Amino acid sequence: MQTVEDYIYGFEGDQQEVLLYFHDVLTSFPAVTPKVRYKIPFYYQNTWVCYLNPVKPNKIAICFLRGYEMSNEQGLLESKGRKQVLSVEFASVDEIPKKLMNEIINEALFLDETVPYKPKRNNEY
Repeated sequence: MQTVEDYIYGFEGDQQEVLLYFHDVLTSFPAVTPKVRYKIPFYYQNTWVCYLNPVKPNKIAICFLRGYEMSNEQGLLESKGRKQVLSVEFASVDEIPKKLMNEIINEALFLDETVPYKPKRNNEY
């Protein structure tokens, strides 16, 4: 099975740097476990919290699986037509608003830790 680190080192330049940045931030939390699922890195605590997804042109999206439940006070997260997942994309580490992203990541981890996950059903939309 491919490790998340192997996956990240399969990229070059800015994409690799963005992947490494978020990987380091997420794995700095002792309860977070990275795993490659569906050919991309997912980060788990109690449930899936987020994943890193390469998008064109040469950007990395950090996608929060329970984004619809988050406050998005920072105004960075976008739905892109999805009903549950919210994400934000970056082309380089320099454009990441680190303080705001730390707030978003902390909120996602807190939500996962304190509120049981209840998937939305199709008739609830």
